[in-house]
Amino acid sequence: MFTLFFTFPVGPYQASFWIVLIWLAIFITTYFINSLIQKLLKRYLKRPKLKIKGTRITLLRLLNQVVYISSFLVAFQAFRLENDNISLIKFLNHDIIPKLPEDLKGGFQLSFMDVITIIIIFAISRFIINIFRIYIDRRFRDNEDFDEGTRFVYVQLARYLIYTFAVIISLQFLFADLSVLLAGSAAFLAALGLGLQGIFKDMVSGIILLFEGTIKVGDIVRVVSPGTGEEIIARVLKINVRTAKIETRDGNTLIIPNSILTQDQIENWSFGSELTRFSIEVGVAYGSDTELVRKLLKQAALSHPEVKKTEPIFVRMNNFGNDALEMELLFWADQTWQVELHKSEIRFEIDRLFREHGITIPFPQRTLHVPEEVRTVRQNEAE
Repeated sequence: MFTLFFTFPVGPYQASFWIVLIWLAIFITTYFINSLIQKLLKRYLKRPKLKIKGTRITLLRLLNQVVYISSFLVAFQAFRLENDNISLIKFLNHDIIPKLPEDLKGGFQLSFMDVITIIIIFAISRFIINIFRIYIDRRFRDNEDFDEGTRFVYVQLARYLIYTFAVIISLQFLFADLSVLLAGSAAFLAALGLGLQGIFKDMVSGIILLFEGTIKVGDIVRVVSPGTGEEIIARVLKINVRTAKIETRDGNTLIIPNSILTQDQIENWSFGSELTRFSIEVGVAYGSDTELVRKLLKQAALSHPEVKKTEPIFVRMNNFGNDALEMELLFWADQTWQVELHKSEIRFEIDRLFREHGITIPFPQRTLHVPEEVRTVRQNEAE
């Protein structure tokens, strides 16, 4: 056995500068080998029998874990440079944190084996979630009633449930008696709960959204912006335990608390019937041919492809305004993401038809009457 430079303990064994260099070389080599294998596997998985995206992702992640576990076993053999006899079992059973008495934090203990076991538990949990996602995709991909939002709810609930069990099992490896830990932290958890009432409210709201399904991923909703208080139209991108991610028509992504989607009055355009009646208001000058105006407004609506021709389109006069006859065009269309753009296109067509047929859209005008003596005084001052 030989020793170069200084040595330092790593668990029950000694390591040196050269061992660190070997570990670094093994890690870099593993990285490039893993990248090459993944490229080859991706090419193979493009075959028709393996088109499901979830299958490719699961197999690639599983291969990635196998490669890195193998590199760990190879890197462990580098300890032989500084140690006569090495044992993987002895290394894994070495305590990073020695076992504490059971009356202190429930007999907490942490070893390399515990760390690796916890990593394996969460890796298996993630693998199970991916398998469940694949099952959901295959089981319901031909079901017309199964959409992306429903799939997200199933997968998200499975993720929360599986990771909860993973945390509980991991704590069992770290603490000899969980009841001591829970009893000792009861007061702390109570104080924490009082301080985090808003967060817990949002978490409960997230669970309600996932179970009820009244608002799902992909839905288009009308909500009140938390920052400005204005109503905005947005598409739901993701629903987490505490927050939801939505995208506005401007392409901006907002992260809002889940309580906004459960406690405020929300208009879900994707819930129930998508067919909705819309209106466009326009004013015409007094003395205009109202029957011609009615005809032109209907013609403008019928010219747009998104307007439902099977539903009634009608025009009504709402009021005799101060400056114009207030007319309103009502038509039926789907609640789509681009509905405001469709209404704008109809307004352009209305303006074109009105110009073509001489229909005037008035604007407010005011006439100022100046007394004769005032005008005379001002003329004299000007002279």
